[in-house]
Amino acid sequence: MNRNLYALPAPATDAFDDFCGGNAGGPHETCVSLAAIPGTEASFAIRDSKPEGAGKELRFTGTELDDFATGWVRTRGLSL
Repeated sequence: MNRNLYALPAPATDAFDDFCGGNAGGPHETCVSLAAIPGTEASFAIRDSKPEGAGKELRFTGTELDDFATGWVRTRGLSL
């Protein structure tokens, strides 16, 4: 059974980890932030640190993010 991840409470602000690069416009300007969603086994909220992204987030299951991450690494020719 799929849960509506958007119906669950938002993670606390201090629960987010920032993954930053570029820093074109000041501290944390170019970050992707990730936090586990409370009340789920493995689901996550992702948000953008840019002012234009304020108040917006995307929510995914761990499986969805794993599939995205492996696809991103493969299509970008990256390695871990």
